[in-house]
Amino acid sequence: MEMQKKVEKHLEELNITLPEPAIPVASYVPYKIIDKMLYISGQGPMIKGKPQYTGKVGRDVSFEDAYQSARLCGLNLIALMKNALGDLDRVEQIVHLKGYVACTDDYTDQPRVINGASDLMIEVFGEAGKHTRCALGTNSLPVAIPTEVEVIVKIY
Repeated sequence: MEMQKKVEKHLEELNITLPEPAIPVASYVPYKIIDKMLYISGQGPMIKGKPQYTGKVGRDVSFEDAYQSARLCGLNLIALMKNALGDLDRVEQIVHLKGYVACTDDYTDQPRVINGASDLMIEVFGEAGKHTRCALGTNSLPVAIPTEVEVIVKIY
């Protein structure tokens, strides 16, 4: 029984509180479980349905705020993992993370921005948080958010 809720205890130690899982605002589901894989739809930097960051990185949003925006996307992903699985200890491996950065045409630091979500996965899940990744720049994202992140998770 000692191993139960290990990840949630670690979240407490890190002083991390998960936000309420987001409710989809378009024609999609927040997640799908197929075999031993959990696919989570792209999440923005939202709290209670409201964007916490808006604008384009490289013009309106600093690198520091963009990193925090990606981190908040990651927190929303973890909240959906908990919602989908009931227990974060069911996460075996963060397999793949894909991040989008709404940025100016000449902005090239997307990988460091998406580290906000990647670093969080490693901080929370340790070795199991290490993943393959894609970090892309785009001209815009829904409701003017600067970052959006999706994830694929192998589960027990």
